[in-house]
Amino acid sequence: MIASRSFDIALCNCTRIRSHYCQFNRDTCKVNNEMEIQFNGKTALVSGAGKGIGNGIAKRLAMCGAQVIALDVCKESLELLKGEVPSIRIIAVDLSKWSETKQALERIGNIDLLVNNAGIAMWESLADISEDHIDQLFAINFKGVVNLTQIVIENLLKRKVGGSIVNISSIAAVCGSERRGIYSATKAAVDAFMKVVAVEMGPKGIRVNSVQPTLVMTDLGRRAVPNPQSRKSLEAGILLRRFAEVSDVVDAVLFLLSDKASMITGTCLPVDGGTLAAL
Repeated sequence: MIASRSFDIALCNCTRIRSHYCQFNRDTCKVNNEMEIQFNGKTALVSGAGKGIGNGIAKRLAMCGAQVIALDVCKESLELLKGEVPSIRIIAVDLSKWSETKQALERIGNIDLLVNNAGIAMWESLADISEDHIDQLFAINFKGVVNLTQIVIENLLKRKVGGSIVNISSIAAVCGSERRGIYSATKAAVDAFMKVVAVEMGPKGIRVNSVQPTLVMTDLGRRAVPNPQSRKSLEAGILLRRFAEVSDVVDAVLFLLSDKASMITGTCLPVDGGTLAAL
């Protein structure tokens, strides 16, 4: 009788433990689901999506349920992207052309999310800076950002809905680096513009932020520092002792675009392995 009673108690405890374990699993599953970022029902516009960071962002947004519209000056690169992700809509446009860009996007439809990623770089010392290079860099890196931001915000305000915009800036916006004079100035302009737009659009529920990566291992990044020894020297100045990968920037961008960042606006998020912290 005693043995039977002990067995009943043990069975009861085992059932209770199993019940708690199942509840734990359900709660864990619920937490995991809540941590996932989804953009179902959202349309995202991504500039400079033909290669590099923009390409990675466009693909990940599509994976997370967004309807993606990819912009790039290179039609061939866009067609390769569409070959990989057929659901992505592609538009070839030169963002340095203000009126042509507006015309190309005139019937684009409703946009909920914008990633201003398109940009170019020219590495030159002060003595080599030309007016033409200044115009080229600012036309794409800054004017293109302003133009797309205007287009998307006009649509959001007309619909009376909130939205999220993320600009791809650079740590060059806040720290000096040789031969980066005009490039750095364009990125600083982007960040200053971002803060003004955040102030103006915050009451409308439109969030605007920037991501400031360190050197990212894209084709552009490799061309910026072609010498392996120079790369090693620069890498030593990063606290985490590595350059950023495209996925590092993509993760930060998707977070800022998502409702997980619903209380974040007007902010520059460094993705720099601690570089700015060490200055």
